[in-house]
Amino acid sequence: MSGLFGVVSKKGDNCTQTLFYGVDYHSHLGTEFGGMAVLGKDFKRQIHNIAQGQFKSKFFEDYHHMQGSKGIGVISDSDEQPIYFNSKLGPFCLVTAGLIENKEDLRSFCFKKNVSFCEVSPGGVNTTELIGKLISLEDNFIAGVEKMFDLIHGSCSFLLLNHEGIYAIRDRAGYTPLVIGEKEDQWAVASESSALINLGFEIKKYLEPGEIVLITDKGLAVRKKGLDQKQICSFLWIYTGFPASYYENINVEVVRERCGRALAKKDKGLDVDVVAGVPDSGTAHAIGYAMESKKPYRRPLIKYTPGYGRSYTPPSQETRDLVATMKLVPVCDIIKGHRIVVCEDSIVRGTQLKNYTVKKLWNAGAKEIHVRPACPPLMFPCKFCLSTRSIHELAARKAIKAIEGRDIEDVREYMDPSTQKHKKMVAWIARDIEVTTLRFQDLEDMVKAIGLPREKLCLYCWTGECPQPKKISMTKKAKPIKKK
Repeated sequence: MSGLFGVVSKKGDNCTQTLFYGVDYHSHLGTEFGGMAVLGKDFKRQIHNIAQGQFKSKFFEDYHHMQGSKGIGVISDSDEQPIYFNSKLGPFCLVTAGLIENKEDLRSFCFKKNVSFCEVSPGGVNTTELIGKLISLEDNFIAGVEKMFDLIHGSCSFLLLNHEGIYAIRDRAGYTPLVIGEKEDQWAVASESSALINLGFEIKKYLEPGEIVLITDKGLAVRKKGLDQKQICSFLWIYTGFPASYYENINVEVVRERCGRALAKKDKGLDVDVVAGVPDSGTAHAIGYAMESKKPYRRPLIKYTPGYGRSYTPPSQETRDLVATMKLVPVCDIIKGHRIVVCEDSIVRGTQLKNYTVKKLWNAGAKEIHVRPACPPLMFPCKFCLSTRSIHELAARKAIKAIEGRDIEDVREYMDPSTQKHKKMVAWIARDIEVTTLRFQDLEDMVKAIGLPREKLCLYCWTGECPQPKKISMTKKAKPIKKK
């Protein structure tokens, strides 16, 4: 999942310092590319590979030389962006977050429209360039956005910078969030509300699914109303999101504590010495577990934060393994001879948990290791963000294949915690990752911890259910929200 940030100065002042720090506050969402674009007299754009360096170090000198009263930026999980377009709709820059499943079909569609592509991307078509080209096929931005949404399979939220201001657009089903903030001299829009706090912004609006808002120095104007339907990504609260962030006005840290409490309530008979979380995202789950179980929360594994990001987000397994190896340092005095509950956000592949977490605990002398993921077994690779990838990588699917002797399509029995097949799957994973016991969070407990109705959450990774957003008509005229 990429992270987006945009800022507009109300008085025409230079906005690049706010843009620089606002984008940097999304660094936990991607590891491949960072980019910024500002608009003053002309567009200025800069993109850097951040796979081997932090965003701040790569862009610190750049932002001092970029001048403009409005700008957008991105921490990208795959493609180079922002992309600049000199189109029939006028010049604009674009940053996107999401995943388009039918990119190759859309590329062929564009070729038939005599549209060419010039950006290079490891996945073939650069998603941001594709979105911009599709929008530019229509006679105005709003019609272009609506047509693009009709054509894509997947999701895409994005920020579009032009001479009018910044268009902020949330995907039709609301898989990925966008939030708008205001302070005395600036407007801002972000994927993560936590990016607004230290920059002095007050949250003014969470965009609704499919909503299009134009942000200018005069205020906000709704160019298309949002939809009632919503399928926001549940993984934002469980793992992906920053602990201080709010989505739909629900805080991430609080949800994770509730997940941990729910796990502890199902462990009434388990006697342990230490409750621990795999840092950083497992920490709050463990705190909740400790609060409910009345067992001490301690840190047997310490994350060496400087220089090491998340081991989940890099696209290559080699890089993920290297980060996982280097970032966690064991504290032997806390581990040796102790029975430890380890709270984790999820088990995706299981390889990192086994090789770089569990193994370190055993090697340091742990007596027992009980693993408690805060969500159910992941059964399907994400269709809407660059999150879980191949179905064959998933630990649950590997277990099912080992039990059945082959890949199977219908895994409903394995998804039901009351069945023997589910118990066999969990037992297989426990043996594979070499832990004393393993128990996953129940889906309904996870939904309850988040606090939204089940129908408003995307649970595709666990259920394979994929409600499709409705097709909608073109927008009405702009409705101003606020002017100054």
